Amino acid sequence: MAEAHATEKPVLVTGANGYIASWLVKKLLESGRHVNATVRNPGDKAKVGHLLKLGNQFPGKLELFKADLLQDASFDEAMRGCEIVFHTASPFIARNISDPETQLIHPALEGTRNVLASANRIKSVTKVVLTSSIAAVFGDARDIRKTGKSMFDESDWNETSSPEYLPYQCSKTIAEKLAWEMCAAQDRWQLVTINPGMVFGPSLGPTGSESIKIMEDFGNGTLLFGAPDLVFAIVDVRNIAEAHIKAAFSENASGRYICVSESLTYMDISKAFRKHFGWKHPFPRMNAPKNVVWAIAPLLGLQRDFVKRNVGYPLKFNNRRAVRDLGINFLPARQTVIDHFGQMLDQGAV
Repeated sequence: MAEAHATEKPVLVTGANGYIASWLVKKLLESGRHVNATVRNPGDKAKVGHLLKLGNQFPGKLELFKADLLQDASFDEAMRGCEIVFHTASPFIARNISDPETQLIHPALEGTRNVLASANRIKSVTKVVLTSSIAAVFGDARDIRKTGKSMFDESDWNETSSPEYLPYQCSKTIAEKLAWEMCAAQDRWQLVTINPGMVFGPSLGPTGSESIKIMEDFGNGTLLFGAPDLVFAIVDVRNIAEAHIKAAFSENASGRYICVSESLTYMDISKAFRKHFGWKHPFPRMNAPKNVVWAIAPLLGLQRDFVKRNVGYPLKFNNRRAVRDLGINFLPARQTVIDHFGQMLDQGAV
């Protein structure tokens, strides 16, 4: 982390009370950085209390700012004087989406546009690290057949998602593409994107992320009599925070970085849970037939086309760039999900 002390200029983290961002703020503070952190409402103690505790641990190093993804120039004040901008703020909703444009597409696109427009105005900014996703790399697991490869890599882009089909994946794709377009239109700041897989691991604060809902499914009996034969490309939230920091302060960092530790199925996770936590929890015991998953897909929060194009297909990603350029030593995926579920058990959340 020595690179992080190369300058005393503050850094900006947008959406700082989010799942990934909270760990990023923590690690930045631990490295000695001054962090400007934007949130929707700095006065909402329920949502920013964990950040206030971090601020107390590192006096004078953390300042909260109010900002709105959809408001022009909303990030100017927080960004002023900052050299590095970490843009993590973007909605992550994968279930029960009633209005994709309002819930996902518009805030992801306009939020990225507004943050990068501020970067264009604030002359101190030299690098933007954007939290993207493997959702911007691929749309469906079976798309790998079109690439002629066995694993997706940073050269791949999601070309199959739309506002109607997998709108979250669509929102991440169009937001990242916009970021690269805005970067190419200027020559002062550099862009690096972090493209995580499904992020699991312990949380520092309250979160309603999809990873929490998946963990709840393991604990509430939803999957007891059969889980979809789906693959999760898993990464630990602590590794993702580290990847953002390495991308920001490593001179060799450039372009996109797929950050995935390992790919595990529902049953892989279930077996790891049974081995660690025992048999008293309603973990799934078998895969459900694909036709059954297709029939009950809406009850599981899945689109039927998604079932057709993903259930039963392998899903792997090449993480060599992140290992080589950023020096990330990815935590084992089974340990990550065990840590996550264990925390939820301790908190009485499952």
